[in-house]
Amino acid sequence: MNRRHWLRNAALLSAFGWGSARAEETADGAADIQRRWQSFLPPQHDLSLDLTPLQRSKGEWQKLLPGDSYAVLFEEATEPPFTSPFNHEKRPGLFLCRACRLPLFSTEMKFDSGTGWPSFFSSIPGHLAQQRDFKIFIPRTEYHCVR
Repeated sequence: MNRRHWLRNAALLSAFGWGSARAEETADGAADIQRRWQSFLPPQHDLSLDLTPLQRSKGEWQKLLPGDSYAVLFEEATEPPFTSPFNHEKRPGLFLCRACRLPLFSTEMKFDSGTGWPSFFSSIPGHLAQQRDFKIFIPRTEYHCVR
């Protein structure tokens, strides 16, 4: 076996053999993180875990939320990249919906994507909904609180 064959076979083994095991490991890890998110809840928490959509008018939400939060949550605005105070947040805990305080992510689900916005590889099951649009002529998916 020459060096070229050895390198090709090593690459194939890593791509097909060990790569699929790593993907399974990652999927198992994400599922485990999704199962234990409630361990981040404080003992006497007052967070609502009810997934029933809230019935409030946009006017009511405008009165309850700061202007920038309202714009992001209800008018499809986006905060400028690298401005979120949550970009560097590493303490154990939960990320909550700004409007209804429903837990959406745990800090274990967060990763640095380099995009300038907090990024998550998973979410708390059942707590996010999605909406697809073509506003920039290519499909994109927005994730938002299920409530």
